[in-house]
Parts: sequence; structure tokens; C-alpha cells
Amino acid sequence: MLDAIPLERPKTPLLDSIDEPADLRELEVEQLETLAHELREFLLFSVGKTGGHFGAGLGVVELTLALHYAFDTPNDTLVWDVGHQAYPHKILTGRRERMLTMRQPGGLAAFPARGESPYDAFGVGHSSTSISAALGMMVAKRQQRRDKDSHTVAVIGDGAMTAGMAFEALNHAGHLDDNVLVILNDNNMSISNNVGGLSSYFARMWASKPYNFIRSGSKKMLAKLPPALKAVHRAEEYMKGMVSPGTLFEEIGFNYIGLVDGHDTEGLVEILSNIKSLRGPQLLHVVTQKGKGYTESENDPFGMHALSKITPTTAAPANNKPTPTYSQVFGDWLCDIADADDRAVGITPAMGEGSGMRAFAERFPERFHDVAIAEQHAVTFAAGMACEGAKPIVAIYSTFLQRAYDQLIHDVALQNLDVLFAIDRAGLVGEDGPTHAGSFDLSYLRCIPNMLIMTPSDEAETRLMLSTGYHHEGPAAVRYPRGKGPGADINKSLESLEIGKALVRREGQRVALLAFGSLLTPALEAGAALNATVVDMRFVKPLDTQLVTRLAESHELLVTLEENAVMGGAGSAVTEFLAANNCKTNSLNLGLDDSFIEHGKVPQMLAEQGLDAAGIQASIGKRLAEL
Repeated sequence: MLDAIPLERPKTPLLDSIDEPADLRELEVEQLETLAHELREFLLFSVGKTGGHFGAGLGVVELTLALHYAFDTPNDTLVWDVGHQAYPHKILTGRRERMLTMRQPGGLAAFPARGESPYDAFGVGHSSTSISAALGMMVAKRQQRRDKDSHTVAVIGDGAMTAGMAFEALNHAGHLDDNVLVILNDNNMSISNNVGGLSSYFARMWASKPYNFIRSGSKKMLAKLPPALKAVHRAEEYMKGMVSPGTLFEEIGFNYIGLVDGHDTEGLVEILSNIKSLRGPQLLHVVTQKGKGYTESENDPFGMHALSKITPTTAAPANNKPTPTYSQVFGDWLCDIADADDRAVGITPAMGEGSGMRAFAERFPERFHDVAIAEQHAVTFAAGMACEGAKPIVAIYSTFLQRAYDQLIHDVALQNLDVLFAIDRAGLVGEDGPTHAGSFDLSYLRCIPNMLIMTPSDEAETRLMLSTGYHHEGPAAVRYPRGKGPGADINKSLESLEIGKALVRREGQRVALLAFGSLLTPALEAGAALNATVVDMRFVKPLDTQLVTRLAESHELLVTLEENAVMGGAGSAVTEFLAANNCKTNSLNLGLDDSFIEHGKVPQMLAEQGLDAAGIQASIGKRLAEL
């Protein structure tokens, strides 16, 4: 058990001898326990240097070792769900010495990425995709008559299994009746007591060749005697049902094997080696402990899900005014609105903590609904509540709202239902990279009828807009960035803004900067340098068309700024209005490029996109020179 994160690189002689999984398979199985300990030490050290997810990775060290030991990777395909748990996999697959570049500009990605390694079979970041992807790979291999003896393995957590997509894939796999292995990594502590002698015995038995020979052989022999076959099948199900929760998976068409101790490396190797010879869909249910091997993460597996970079303290911290994150601003507002209106309900798809809802969940447990990783359900659930007079507030990350786009259109907007979307992590998200970036929400929201769309420029506006959206009758969205804002003073009232009205923050000449949301701060800096007019647009839909018209008449160039894809974004709304009204003023739309932007530090990423003050000035200077 490790009580502290190593600040110096630990001695890991056995791990240092593993440059790829082929080296791992040269070891004796008894050596894997020592290797597991070294791997945990190195994982903690590297994450301490870079920050990142590590709780899930600590929990799957033994499973990762067993998978690469029992299977011939990369010829055998491993698909990791979400990818939070994939750091041990990266370490074992030739990237050990690059782990200190994790999440850094130009370094390793925070999640599996196909372009990074042949061992990363599928790029991930969102939840519940592994089974579908693995099934597609398996079918394609079969269709092309290649690698007929290779194996396809999907590793999915119990949280990810709550998504409907996972069950859709399971159902399809059972229908195809082909060789695919799904490993359900269950780190829910409430079932750990089921991991004992009897269940382990049955797991080994169900994965063994004799049992499965008898199982399949008896069915073939009795196929012409339906009553006898039915009796055999029923007896088998009764036996399994007494000692396992696998009846559901069996009914879908999987051979269920479990529960298995996910920290028994030798036992896992034995079971996986047996499973390789089985035919048809297999589901191996392993129980692990999130944060295994590190005292603090074992005691607080959720709080230690991820870790910020550890920096040595060399001086006393500056006495800066503490400022809340945007998520905290939302959480405080949510509690206040719930106090004021008993119709207010908070809904989140497994993002309650990240969205700042802990206090609300504690104070109003009957009005807090964490629906697990089920974004589609979250939105339609909110729609149903709105039909009966409740005021649902859906707290969701921008990148995850993409998964519920049909529900947003069909179930909320089409019916003009009273649902407020508090969209967190809008814009660039830094080290988590393109899988988690909220680069597209203005584009995909703006085209939906009945939507009210707001972009706060600071913490105070965030609160005002949340109240505005709440009191608005119909669907409304407030999108705000990750982390902290500029530190604006927050009025604790529940006042609303006049819908569709922008705010001129600086009067200037020739050029007008129309800033939507977070880019107001660099816009003000650039505006001062250029003596330009600067406007906090506030509303993407509806636009303040009166102000835009006045600015078009009095300025040579209108420049829109947004931390969103330029294509179809807020700037597009302005230029569409100008074109429709035959306004001849020149325009320039600045925002995120038509590309997936790799991970890094947000200020650096914005600078590379030309969205810092210097970049804005340069783009405007270039355009003015062309006029």
C-alpha cells in the first residue's frame, strides 16, 4: 500500500524491462504481482508530474497486465471504454518514458488515440462506446477473412454500462453469436463481498474447457429432443442464477463468467487463457477497487478520480481574492433558485460533482436526479417533468450534450418545453483535448427553433443569465467555460436580463468588436489598443439586431469573437443578418478553426488560434490593410 505519491522516479527494474507486451509475455506468471506493484508506483509518480486521471488506472493494473499477458496484442484487439483507466496500458505499450509528456502540448493524449500507438485500437473519451466498436472490428475482420484466430476484447466499467448504447451493442452481439469478449470492470464496492471462494470457483468452472464442451455438446445432442434441451438449459440457468447476477447477460446471448477478483493476476490470466478457446459472445465480470494500492484514493475513490499536477511550494502564495469557478457559480445559483421556487429540479447525467451540484444534492435530495451516463434520457426526462409543471435544469457538459441532440430537438424544442440547459465546459478545455472540448454547441444550438442561447462573459453574467433562462418560458441554454473567469463581483439576487439586449463596453472608431462570452476579456484589451468599439453581445439567439444595425452603419469593420467553431457559430448569425438586410459593412468572424484542436494549456491554445489580444489585433490589422 502506497501512502504518498512519489516525488522522485521510483526504482522499477522489472517494469523497465518491459518495452512492449511481447516482453511481458516472457515473464513467469508469478512475477506479475511484483510488476503490478512497480506499475502502480510509476503510475502515481508520472501522474503526480503531469496531472490526469489515475483512480481508474490504479484499479485495473492487474487486469491490464493479465490482458496483455494472455492475449497477443496488438494482433488481438483491446478496446478501452472512456479511457480513464488506460494509463497502465500506455505504460506497458512502449510509452513508459513519454508518460511525463501526458496532457502536455505535443505530448501523449489523456485518452487512447489511434494515431498514437498501434495498441490503441479505438480513440475514446466519451463513455459506453467500447462494445459497439469492438463488435464492428470483429465483424470487419471476419468479413475480410483476415486474422480469423484473433480476439477482440472490450473493457467497460459498471458506470459506462448504464448507457443505453452499451446495451444496444450487447443485444447486437448476442444476435450475431460471434466471438467477442466483454469485460465488465465493476468497481462498485457494494458487491465486493461477492468475490469469494464459491463465486471464484464457479467463474473458473464456467470458463473451463470441460464445462463448455459439455455445455455445447449436450445442446447439440439434445437438439432433436426439445423437451430435454429445454430442461438442460433451465438447469444451467438455475445453477448460474443462484450464484451470479448474470441472468440478464445470458438472456441476451452471452456466456456470463463471474464474479472474478480483478486484483488476482494469476487467476485472471488463467480465466482469460481459458476464455480464448471459447466460441460465441463471452462476458467476464471482474470486481476491482478504484484507486487500488494508494491509501488516499482507496478512501476517496471519487474525489481522487483525477489529480492535478503536484508543484513544490517555494514561496508563500499571493494574497489574491478567491474567485469561484463557473461551475461553483452555477451550483450556488441552483441552491438559491431552489430556495425561491420549489418547482426547480436539478438533473445531471453523472456529472453532478463536476457541474457544482454537490451542495444542491445535499440540501434538496428529493429534487436532485443523477440519471447516470444517460444523456439522452436526461433530456427527455427533463421534458417529461416540464410537461407536468416542474422547472427542470439540466446541468451537462457541452461535449456530452452532443449525445442527446435528437432529444434536444424532438422532445424539448419541438414542443417548446420549459427546460433550462446549464452547459458547462463550453469552448476549449485544455489538457483533456478534443474529445472533451465544447467547440460546437453554439453551432448546433443556434439552428434549433425556440431556443434562447446566452453566452456570459464573466461570473456575474453567468448568474444573471441562469435566472434569465429559468424565468423564460421555453427552452433556454447558458454556456460557460471550464474553470475560473475574470473575477467579477457577483450580485446574489435572482434578477434577469432583458432578452436580446447587448451591452456596449467601450466606444471607439472604425472597428467594432462583438464578443460572445469568454472572449470579451481579450476583446477589451485589443479594443483599447485599436481604439475600437467593444460590445458584450450576451445573446446569440435572439441577436440584438438593432445594435448590430447601428454598429454596421457607423463602423467600417464588424469583428465577431467566440470560443466556438466559426462555422455556423455566433459570428455566422451576425453575418447572416447583415446579408439578409443588405448591410454593406465589412465583417470578420474570429473563432475556432475547422479542425480538432489537440490538448494543451488553454491560454496557449487560444493564442495559437489567434484568439488572444495580440492575435485579435493582428487579424484586424490584416483585414483593415485589405480594405
